[in-house]
Amino acid sequence: MRFWRIDREADDGVLNDLATHRIRPQHIVEHWDDMLRIAGSLTMGSCHIETLMRTLQRGNQSTKIARTFHNFGQVIKTLFLLNYLNDEAYRRRILTQRNCGEGRHRLVRVVFHGHRGELRQRYREGQEDQFMVLGLVVNAIIVWNTLSMEQALDHLRATGHAVLGSDVARLALLTYVLGRSTFALQEPITQNAWHPLNTTTTSQG
Repeated sequence: MRFWRIDREADDGVLNDLATHRIRPQHIVEHWDDMLRIAGSLTMGSCHIETLMRTLQRGNQSTKIARTFHNFGQVIKTLFLLNYLNDEAYRRRILTQRNCGEGRHRLVRVVFHGHRGELRQRYREGQEDQFMVLGLVVNAIIVWNTLSMEQALDHLRATGHAVLGSDVARLALLTYVLGRSTFALQEPITQNAWHPLNTTTTSQG
């Protein structure tokens, strides 16, 4: 990871040897209005991708506005890295979010095992349909896990067990069990009843 600074001659203490690359803030100042116009056009959806690409690149060369966006990104990245190094709680939040994302990716790969995670449709609409169905199945699993865990937590509370909020916050909604599914539902299930909880305990000698 690279750290960037405005003035190479400034004394930044322990960061002197770390931040050796220089940002040119005058470029950002000069093109700030242009950057705002492009950002506004993207936000409003009034900018075509072809127009945007012509604005950012001419042939094999990046335009001045493209290099300015790059400079601005270096500022944001440096601030993020400094905050990341300085704040342990911030690092933990990022790790938690990353683990959640990786957990969802693992679940998606398991659900999409038939085609090994490959989109086989050759046209865009078909690929979008596959993504939508995949998202629907994954969301259904998450909803099922959420409701099932809530039922288990209610049972624990009703039987006098202490349920700590800190423990509940660590429950993983992206868990899965490989197996065979059947849609021949029993009569109680068709009446919106839940499968009975397995409340038996086993002891090991």
